[in-house]
Amino acid sequence: MTVRALATADLPRLVELEHVLFGASAWTLGMLTEELGAPGRAYAGVDADGVLVGYAGLWFDGDVAQVMTIGVDPAAQRRGIGTSLLAWVVDTARDLGASAVLLEVRVDNDAAITLYERHGFEVLGRRRRYYQPEDVDAFTMRLAL
Repeated sequence: MTVRALATADLPRLVELEHVLFGASAWTLGMLTEELGAPGRAYAGVDADGVLVGYAGLWFDGDVAQVMTIGVDPAAQRRGIGTSLLAWVVDTARDLGASAVLLEVRVDNDAAITLYERHGFEVLGRRRRYYQPEDVDAFTMRLAL
């Protein structure tokens, strides 16, 4: 499985995956375009049969890296793609000199929470009503590097 840098040519597929994965809270084309070109950001994806099936991004500005997103097409889940993308995030954060990686995850996303815990992330706290418009809480999780 090869993790590669995302490009503007990936934007249509990113928008599609965002809607499938995140529904009402999906990032828009404008938001994704801005993210891919923003300072301190790094985004990568994984292809299967020439189609983008997973992606991840991080933001680094100082000492701590923040996971901006990790998503895998439901049809491609349970194949290690999320694990590969999380490893890319952690490795990239280390390469940038981060001391830790932070993320937020929906409290009802058991699969993601299990993935993060399996890789050493710990829950720091709960952010009430973090995900909007769904009005869902998030756990803040941290991995010390």
